[in-house]
Amino acid sequence: MIDLRSDTVTRPSKEMLEAMFMAKVGDDVFQDDPTVIALEEMAAGMFGKEASIFCPSGTMTNQIAINVHTRPGDEVICHRYSHIYYYEGGAMMRNSGVSVCLLDGPKGQITGEEVKNHINPDDIHRPVTSLVEVENSMNKGGGTIYKFDDLVSISEVCRANGLSFHLDGARIFNVLVENGGKPDEYAQLFNSVSVCLSKGLGAPIGSLLIGDKHFIRRARRVRKAFGGAMRQVGYLAAAGIYALSNNINRLKIDNDRAKYLGNILSNLSFVEKVIPVETNIVIFTLREKETANEFLGKLKENDIHALPIDAKTIRFVTHLDFTDSMLLSVESCLKNLSK
Repeated sequence: MIDLRSDTVTRPSKEMLEAMFMAKVGDDVFQDDPTVIALEEMAAGMFGKEASIFCPSGTMTNQIAINVHTRPGDEVICHRYSHIYYYEGGAMMRNSGVSVCLLDGPKGQITGEEVKNHINPDDIHRPVTSLVEVENSMNKGGGTIYKFDDLVSISEVCRANGLSFHLDGARIFNVLVENGGKPDEYAQLFNSVSVCLSKGLGAPIGSLLIGDKHFIRRARRVRKAFGGAMRQVGYLAAAGIYALSNNINRLKIDNDRAKYLGNILSNLSFVEKVIPVETNIVIFTLREKETANEFLGKLKENDIHALPIDAKTIRFVTHLDFTDSMLLSVESCLKNLSK
């Protein structure tokens, strides 16, 4: 089976499993699991922040951040394709009672000027704008990367207007290996950062929420209320430590394989458009004759699996379990389907 549905389908390597089996554990609710503490300190140090908290999922880290940064009735500014809005089950409305101001920039990205123009005035008829969120890389935008200067511009607008700024950095390391950026340089622009361990980094579960000590203290209380407090979770934290220690630089391989797939697709007769590939996500649109589900059925006959974005659009995601031999098999299949 060749699985291009997501980079969440990876399984722990032998070396990661060994690290998990050897982990020293305690009770994380009492904050005495030494491996969790080591992971949280490691992540905070990488991003130049004071503290972090280990959670089961990226949805939880994002939603905790929203809950801490806002009050019920506040408004969050984000792109309409943002994961926090599009793929998290309405959680910020359900869990935090906030409304959203959805922007519609190209490639799933927003600008400082757009944010500035959508901050609500001090008017009792309008919700209080309290938080701005961006996603980098931008999943639904095609794995696209924000220009650093654009993030600086948004950050400056937030600071000038007393707004919190949150980064959904689920795939931030795919960005950093591509543009040579440093985690602490990015993190200084934000009040909080969410980082996923179970996508390209290959851990079986887990995300980290990173910020200052006061923010993380409040986040720990919200995690408890959301049901995310865990006990001997050091076995999973060990996988995260292994991932951060060993699997970051190799993400460039995933990005390069995705670009190779993008080039192949751009030259096939049945493909209308390929969003320029910047990281490990390839999104392409089919021409009129075929639907996404019909095309995915043909791929499945060749034991290749992917996901539809809409009726005409498909997403491939490369990852550490997608090998060069698999890449050549996909290339062969696609070219045969184009004949």
